Amino acid sequence: MHTPIASHRPGRPLLGTSRVPGDKSISHRALMFGAMALGETRIGGLLTGEDVLRTAAAMVALGAAIRREGGDWLVSGRGVGGLAEPGDVLDMGNSGTAARLLAGIVASHPFTTVMTGDASLRGRPMRRVTEPLAASGARFTTRDGGRLPMAIAGAREPRPLHYVLPVASAQVKSAVLLCGLNAPGTTIVTERQATRDHSENMLRHFGAEVSVAVTEDGAGRVIRLAGRPVLRAADVMVPGDPSSAAFPLVASLLVPGSEVTLLGVGLNPLRTGLIATLREMGGDIAIANPRMEGGEPVGDLVARHGPLRGIEVPAGRAPSMIDEYPVLAVAAACAHGTTRMRGLHELRVKESDRLAATAALLAVNGVAVEIEGDDLLVHGTGAAPPGGGLVRTHMDHRLAMSALVLGLASAQPVRIDDASFIDTSFPGFLALMNGLLGDAAPAMRAA
Repeated sequence: MHTPIASHRPGRPLLGTSRVPGDKSISHRALMFGAMALGETRIGGLLTGEDVLRTAAAMVALGAAIRREGGDWLVSGRGVGGLAEPGDVLDMGNSGTAARLLAGIVASHPFTTVMTGDASLRGRPMRRVTEPLAASGARFTTRDGGRLPMAIAGAREPRPLHYVLPVASAQVKSAVLLCGLNAPGTTIVTERQATRDHSENMLRHFGAEVSVAVTEDGAGRVIRLAGRPVLRAADVMVPGDPSSAAFPLVASLLVPGSEVTLLGVGLNPLRTGLIATLREMGGDIAIANPRMEGGEPVGDLVARHGPLRGIEVPAGRAPSMIDEYPVLAVAAACAHGTTRMRGLHELRVKESDRLAATAALLAVNGVAVEIEGDDLLVHGTGAAPPGGGLVRTHMDHRLAMSALVLGLASAQPVRIDDASFIDTSFPGFLALMNGLLGDAAPAMRAA
């Protein structure tokens, strides 16, 4: 059942302190690595959205024991190579991260796994992971175009992989490394552009031998993983998700008089492209109380309203903010001047064609926008966008939340056709945003 929502210009600023849900990328990996480690791993701050719960269910189906104790999650692992054949199809819901990383894990186990997902995930390409993983000896059977449902016959004698990423993708890199965990010898991945390194950080945290070096020509990074390590249980504290923090962060910059503090947000330098970009646009964003937690940098973000200006965003920044472009486009719609976001080809294979869908989100609300090749150009006037449009979200949670943020800054309300899947990545999004606004009549409410 669809849940249409309308977002209205609020009668007051966003004010106060809040905490966004745990980082989704780290939550997925904490469950997976805990399931492949010996002993019991305690995970605090785990994101409890639908995507991550699908990962938890999949790891239980593969033989791990997972239970909740208070606010923590406890994972009793099976050791590297110790997972068991699942008795049923693994349904990964809407999560491409879970599906692609899990494909890497089971590719090096000698049993057959069948994986599916919702309508959105079944339309997303898996060939980008099945092609490199096939070199390990695994066999993949998919629908036309390399799409789910997919059957994976894992390799009985998996081979280590040497793979050069053709495009910047942390999911593909992680899938190859996870496959290499259960292969003898050294698995090597070369990436031309640095992508988020949560897998490498967490592998070290659990005891694996991982090294990273710059290529001889200085044009990329080489990651080496020693195969078949003994992973041992290691507690994980999941920081706040910077991709989720992006929505109240941008809203605070756009709504007059706003000042919001977001506690304990992950500040991995390979994830902070949005913060750097918003600051270049003139955004007033400060980092307070910087610290390290579980091998990841963390801090409190303080954002205050102020004018923004259009800039050019280089293509090389895309890997560090690939999920944040829709909400950056909303900020650009409110800025003075044109913002050009370069090199967004990866947006075409997200939960939707996010490049086209982001342009449509803005256009239906009266914002001048165009696509040139893989570039997105947003022409802001420095004034409130007209708004008044109905945004078709295509089951894409980030498009839905971006459109609702746009409604807070627009002259007329912005409506979305469905908000039912927002909880896949950001449980409690509407409550958090309305709570910061404090309006008696919520600014985000049923249409």
